[in-house]
Amino acid sequence: MSTVSASKAKREAKKAAKAAEGKLKTKKLTKKEKEKLESGGDVSSAADEIEKLKLQQDKDGLSDRVTTGVLDSLETSRDIKMSSVSLLFHGKVLLQDSSLELNYGRRYGLLGENGCGKSTFLRALAAREYPIPEHIDVYLLNEPANASEYSALDWVVREAESELARLEKEVEDIIVNDGPESPLLEPLYEKIDEMDPSTFEARAAVILTGLGFNAQTIKKKTKDMSGGWRMRVALAKALFVKPTLLLLDDPTAHLDLEACVWLEEYLKLFDKTLILVSHSEDFLNGVCTNMIDMRMKKITQYGGNYDAYVKTRTELETNQMKQYYKQQEEIQHIKKFIASAGTYANLVRQAKSRQKILDKMEADGLIQPVVPDKVFTFKFPEVERLPPPVLSFDDISFAYDGNPEHYLYKDLSFGVDMDSRIALVGPNGVGKSTLLKLMTGELQPQKGRVSKHTHLKIGVYSQHSADQLDLTKTPLEFVRDKFSHISQDFQYWRGQLGRFGLTGEGQTSQMATLSEGQRSRVVFALLALEHPNVLLLDEPTNGLDIPTIDSLAEAINSFNGGVCVVSHDFRLLDKIAKDIYVVENQTATRWDGTIGQYKAKLAKNIVL
Repeated sequence: MSTVSASKAKREAKKAAKAAEGKLKTKKLTKKEKEKLESGGDVSSAADEIEKLKLQQDKDGLSDRVTTGVLDSLETSRDIKMSSVSLLFHGKVLLQDSSLELNYGRRYGLLGENGCGKSTFLRALAAREYPIPEHIDVYLLNEPANASEYSALDWVVREAESELARLEKEVEDIIVNDGPESPLLEPLYEKIDEMDPSTFEARAAVILTGLGFNAQTIKKKTKDMSGGWRMRVALAKALFVKPTLLLLDDPTAHLDLEACVWLEEYLKLFDKTLILVSHSEDFLNGVCTNMIDMRMKKITQYGGNYDAYVKTRTELETNQMKQYYKQQEEIQHIKKFIASAGTYANLVRQAKSRQKILDKMEADGLIQPVVPDKVFTFKFPEVERLPPPVLSFDDISFAYDGNPEHYLYKDLSFGVDMDSRIALVGPNGVGKSTLLKLMTGELQPQKGRVSKHTHLKIGVYSQHSADQLDLTKTPLEFVRDKFSHISQDFQYWRGQLGRFGLTGEGQTSQMATLSEGQRSRVVFALLALEHPNVLLLDEPTNGLDIPTIDSLAEAINSFNGGVCVVSHDFRLLDKIAKDIYVVENQTATRWDGTIGQYKAKLAKNIVL
């Protein structure tokens, strides 16, 4: 057994700090920063501070996490078994005195409410702040491929070649240090044989195509891609090199429905160890063989997929509550007897005997009642009902460059009214987000007309809505400053944020230290304050935990205005969508069926 060493994590953190310092040196300085530099001052900007907070580093660039863990499995094993697992972040206890068991070949879903520390835990594992044996290679998908001159295909192939060279070097080192009989060599030989350099390009192309790239975009340089597409390239690399321990933090966040279905089918065949954070029940059910729950600052593990987890946990909690009530009844009965014993000698002896029983029960630890999950109810305010037509497209045609040959839409007629519950589905790049921008007026069609009711107020939630937040402020400070004309009272704003599930420390912590799901709640609170008649929601579930997604579905269903949603979450769409439109071939066509049937259609076309 070996306890965790922080030295490697510190070296990695210093390396990241140097990289950040390099960026600071090469960036274009503002006039104020130049003046500071000339006077010998510090040019570190708020952006650098935020970046360090996002990387979970302190002011010196070292990890802001504190971890403990003891390795109980053999150093040569591909299984990982740890005890005394704890995790602190910014002084907050996220895990304490837990055990973790990861068996090779199993696929684990990591569960927990927003802010419980799932992403922080994955970062700590990836940085080897826990005692993970050196021979187990770990890869965490949490940042996009770097902007480079290489195409998506070339970038993945080069990463694969680099990984092959690393493995060959590791084999050489083991032979020199431990001899050719080392048990560590067999899995490395297996992996090298499995990689097969002659098929690199073909296999990388299959993965990239599955993730949504086509014959043109696969050749596009990564420097010319958006962050979302570069994240797909990084995901392709992770799937291609197949690390022994793969950590995926919400990998579907940047994918369309079609790519989500492909990834689900691909990960079902992943034969190494996988830990996956996903807020899609559908995805967890399809991929996972086991679940890891991070409730109550403890790790609890369950066999089976998400549905099996819910069933098992419900049964265990029902039994726990039965035992709790039975024990409480027994305690009350003993206390009642002790209180009524009086001064009779024989009764006093019996009372003392029963008090000893009570003391022993308390010393052994009383059965605790089940603490239910926090359930927050979203609510969008009542709005003015507008008679139709509220928002309509009449034979519109649109291309970003105005060229009819590049039309994303051609002669499209489409409408949204106050009772609409519309889901837009289809592959990335066909124009779902563009359609929302045409609705808001951010874009204008080359042909046709967009008509809006004179009193229409549109509220937009986009994948980039969180960019409007000042991450150096707390949520309370931010909403109060933004809507200072409404109220300056912090208590008022506590109530507004609390309605969207952001409570306690979440309201007073710097937003850069909050999870993506917690920041999303701030955006929903801002959206509700605008009192829109029609909501346009572009990937609203990214980062939200499963109970919050359910609350969002309820809020959408009870909202008395119109809603149009773009989402890769099948469960949300199944709960809210009255009309499903497939966006492709320069138009939006109504799908005559359920979202489940649409998923089944996509699954039939999967190529692995």
